[in-house]
Amino acid sequence: MHSEYNYIVIGGGSGGVATARRASEYGARVLLIESSRLGGTCVNVGCVPKKIMWTASDIIHNLEHAEGYGLTIDAWRFDWGRLKQARDAYVKNLNSVYARLLDNSAVDVIHGFARFVDAKCVEVDGKEYRADHITVSTGGYPTIPDIPGAELGISSDGFFELETRPERVAIVGSGYIAVEIACMFNALGSEVTMLLRKEHLLRPFDASMRESLTAHMLEQGINIIPNTQISSVRKLNDGCLELVCSNHETILHVDALLWAIGRSSATEKLKLEAAGVEVKPNGTVPVDAFQNTNVSGIYAIGDITGKAQLTPVAVAAGRKLAARLFDKQSDSKLDYSDIPTVVFSHPPIATIGMTEDEAREIHGDAVKVYQTRFTPMYYAFATEKPKTTMKLICLGREEKVIGLHMIGMHVDEMLQGFAVAIRMGATKQDFDRTVAIHPTSSEELVTLR
Repeated sequence: MHSEYNYIVIGGGSGGVATARRASEYGARVLLIESSRLGGTCVNVGCVPKKIMWTASDIIHNLEHAEGYGLTIDAWRFDWGRLKQARDAYVKNLNSVYARLLDNSAVDVIHGFARFVDAKCVEVDGKEYRADHITVSTGGYPTIPDIPGAELGISSDGFFELETRPERVAIVGSGYIAVEIACMFNALGSEVTMLLRKEHLLRPFDASMRESLTAHMLEQGINIIPNTQISSVRKLNDGCLELVCSNHETILHVDALLWAIGRSSATEKLKLEAAGVEVKPNGTVPVDAFQNTNVSGIYAIGDITGKAQLTPVAVAAGRKLAARLFDKQSDSKLDYSDIPTVVFSHPPIATIGMTEDEAREIHGDAVKVYQTRFTPMYYAFATEKPKTTMKLICLGREEKVIGLHMIGMHVDEMLQGFAVAIRMGATKQDFDRTVAIHPTSSEELVTLR
């Protein structure tokens, strides 16, 4: 193991691995330092295991419609422990895949905590490593509130450690992590109560989407209590948890409490102050459009920057940074506008660009909205017929599409192609000129009137 490198990357999540491998491919001598399992949040306690659990819950939803299509399913049983075992094995294999990819890319890897000595040097387990370029990509961790008994609850990380399914679950939070886990627990058989500090779920999302999702979740039997905060938690003799809310009027008894109130940046152990790097009170590291921190030669990517906390964003930013530093692409940077994203709720939400409220606040009457609400053909023989909602936000006389928002079956798989079109500057007329694929739900987007 060398002590002198061209590039040191602190954090072996998706963004860190991506920038390290790309820099090595450009000829840099690269060291990656990771304190835990390779793959970071996404692989270990985020996107990957979440999608596996979501798929299980989605299959259960689909079983409800089997009879309408002539299928008789006499009995089925969900085995949480069996799925967890398979899921954990899948994730463990991905850890090995990441290790092989780094090895194949000739990236040196150290497992341990990195701490800055100065702007060009970090220390791991008493040994110092130097480089002219250092990137910090250490991600984040779930926030736990400072109230009596908070430690009796679990975080989204703890969700993936559960060996059995709790019968009654309380989830505190209103963001996409809270929503996704609430929907999964509900579909897998738990009784779910959500506690919201304010009025609405998914506040940054388009109002039509969050209102539609709230209605769907209530129909599925999820109890949603707005304008409520927990003041204390205690464990009762029978093992269940008693939750007392701040108004002292709501007391819940549950088998599991999950905190989903946000994430904090994992920067406190890095000793960034030794290098003079600015860190905000919440732990995030401010960067400019090129991922530069306030210190020359030190960069930050991914969740710790507080920008668009999504795995593909960290990967793209890391690769762009490597190209700028080691492939003479001086203008290489990530464009953070029009980033598509999906909430894996039931049903899922897919969104890109401005919400209607954002667009009207900036552009006023120059905004025109097209929308539709319909029942997908899939539900033709179902007793319940959940609606799909789609909305296009258009701007100006040319009606350039500046926002697209959908909630309903399979919208998660529809968005990627439309995102390409929107990034290319598509107009409503471009959508209209595209021949529909029939019968599909996605055809609704090219037939809007």
